[in-house]
Amino acid sequence: MPSRIAILAAGAALALFPSRAWPAQQLAQGRPTIPSLLDGPPAPVPPAVVSRDAEGHVTVRAIHLSERLVLDGRLDDQLYHDTAPFSDFIQQEPRAGSPATEKTDVWIGYDEDAIYVGARLWESDSSKRVMSDMRRDSSNLYNNDHFAVMLDTFYDRRNGYVFSANAQGGKFDAQVANENSNDDWNTIWETKAADFDGGWTIEFRIPFRSIRFRESATAWGINFRRLVRWKTEASFLVPVPASYGTGGLNKASGAATLVGFDAPAQRQHLDVKGYALGSLATNRTARPAISNDGNGEVGFEAKWAPTQSYVTDFTYNTDFAQVEDDEQQLNLTRFSLQFPEKREFFLDGDQFFGFGTQSGAQGTNPEIPTIFFSRRIGLEDGGVVPIMGGARLLGRSGRNQIGILQMRTGEVPALRAVATDFSAMRVQREILRRSRIGMIATRRAPAANGSQNYAYGADAVFQFYQNIQFIEYVAKTYTANRTGNDLSYRTRFIWNADRWGVDTERMFAGEDFNPEIGYLRRPEGFHRNHGSLRFSPRPRNLRGVRKVYFQGDIEYFTNAADTHVETRDQKALFRTDFTSGDRTQVDFTQSYEAIRLPFTLAKGVVVPIGGYDFGQVTASYTFGPQRPLSGTFTAIHGGFYGGTTTEVGWRGRIEFSPQFYAEPTVRLNHVDTPFGSGYSNLVSSRLTYTITPQMFVSGLVQYQSRTDSVSTNARFRWEYKPGSELFIVYSDGRTTLSRGVPDLQTRSFIVKVTRLLQF
Repeated sequence: MPSRIAILAAGAALALFPSRAWPAQQLAQGRPTIPSLLDGPPAPVPPAVVSRDAEGHVTVRAIHLSERLVLDGRLDDQLYHDTAPFSDFIQQEPRAGSPATEKTDVWIGYDEDAIYVGARLWESDSSKRVMSDMRRDSSNLYNNDHFAVMLDTFYDRRNGYVFSANAQGGKFDAQVANENSNDDWNTIWETKAADFDGGWTIEFRIPFRSIRFRESATAWGINFRRLVRWKTEASFLVPVPASYGTGGLNKASGAATLVGFDAPAQRQHLDVKGYALGSLATNRTARPAISNDGNGEVGFEAKWAPTQSYVTDFTYNTDFAQVEDDEQQLNLTRFSLQFPEKREFFLDGDQFFGFGTQSGAQGTNPEIPTIFFSRRIGLEDGGVVPIMGGARLLGRSGRNQIGILQMRTGEVPALRAVATDFSAMRVQREILRRSRIGMIATRRAPAANGSQNYAYGADAVFQFYQNIQFIEYVAKTYTANRTGNDLSYRTRFIWNADRWGVDTERMFAGEDFNPEIGYLRRPEGFHRNHGSLRFSPRPRNLRGVRKVYFQGDIEYFTNAADTHVETRDQKALFRTDFTSGDRTQVDFTQSYEAIRLPFTLAKGVVVPIGGYDFGQVTASYTFGPQRPLSGTFTAIHGGFYGGTTTEVGWRGRIEFSPQFYAEPTVRLNHVDTPFGSGYSNLVSSRLTYTITPQMFVSGLVQYQSRTDSVSTNARFRWEYKPGSELFIVYSDGRTTLSRGVPDLQTRSFIVKVTRLLQF
């Protein structure tokens, strides 16, 4: 079996990196050739900084700086006095193609070390500006007034980096791969903002060493987005179709061209990030019990960039003590839950290992098999397994991309976990303008049954015009004593226009398909068929209404032999989006579930074997994110496994000040069936106080009635130097079975310091 993996790896390398596909200059010099043609209008002739053509394409020119800018957000350096800005942004929302209602002026400069972006953002009413967060990488920053830039540094019209910030200095960065965003990517860069009489100003400084780019390139792709939240107006330098939604900035295929600069010559970079950790732990459920057991750890991560196109990561005694606890979920199904990856080492570069449009950190749809799922490394049956070390190579050469990962975990007898090797290799080749093909191979040794487990597959994503997409994959696994039907495949067609949408899919996984470094929700095997039709007009004569949706979906699963139905869902959806940012939605669902093994639905409620038909109605209202009280209120009522279910819930945000807010989640469910009745409740809240963009304290408190548990996770984070941090973390878990104050079960207190050294 190992020979199959070797053959696959060799074939992938030959197929995706053929020497005849490399330009002669690349073979001679060891780097890709510089594009000879601009994908846009000619470069502007100085002193002009922008040129446009009749089709809306844009080319902008960067200005060489003789000295480093003073980064204070005030736009009072010589660049802003001597150079005219470019502006004329175009709306995506609410009126696609119309000029932006608020003016935005932009400058771009560069020196030997960094790219600089400055912007003056005019406002007709500054008192309505939305500034509700300044914590770095907070997902809520998108719901603030903000300014963002996308840099396509390989000028391949597919990949890039996004840098975004608001008027408080809260910043957000992301990596774009095949026009999809990895919001968990982080790098070192700076931003400062300031106010002026007519609005606000902002500056970015993005060091060349913080991003990868084509060496000695003279052209990049670039686009800018401005969001005026109180108007719910999104505008771009280059027009973005409304059908692209909030991901419009990631669409590198339609970006402008940046010229007028020379990317610096290749330099090798080495970043070493060491850590030291001290902890106290209590566990009253262990045998023997542990009370305030002290421990200390040291370890490091190293990142070496031998070229601008490749980066190698090494890690020793990897630790994730600072990672926030998982958010608990209320499970009213017979399936296991999939929790997202939160560990920074695995989130960085996640897009290199995604297969068949499924992310390696969390699949976009849990029903779709995930070949590589990084949470399988270092976690076993809900317990933590130490990661002894590992290495990873990420990079690209021309139109080819590769990711290789090797990790080793240690032994934990209490979890029956033995020392295990995890390996993954992913290669992709970009074809046509926006399409790609690729292969993946994974290995776990030993596997869960003590032997070895392999998974390998090939996938393709074809994108045509703006809205048409075909997704295909075929995959196979090998596990000792499971050598029967171990194949999986998927084919999907998507037409996703603004007014109409069609989505059809056929998928299969055999009963012996077993990706042990992946995620499989239905391990017994299945056939899945899905179809969806959407009509979503933008009515001009309904005041206050931006868009309405009418959508019908049908999905059904049969067993691996395709002899009987396992699940069937038919749904009609009606939704209205308002110009205020609010939204209302009503769903009508008719379902069928075939239960082959009894499962627990709620405390004291066990659903027996049988077939169950039931229908439900779900109504929700979402208050726009610009409001101090925002979020989604949901109510569900209808049939459920021969009885009824009623549920109310709210997932939202309460803003007390731009620095202090709460994010509550409430789900209160009651089921009444012939087999019993019961409640399943989940109540949690995250409190966050941001002291500066580099310092915050947060606490997550969660209660779940199904497990009779209350947990607390409090964290303090201070980035005392760029890339270097101090963490203080307190966690405890308690049971509510006792009277009065919940009894302590587990507790930990951790202090962790990291230090980044750059060479």
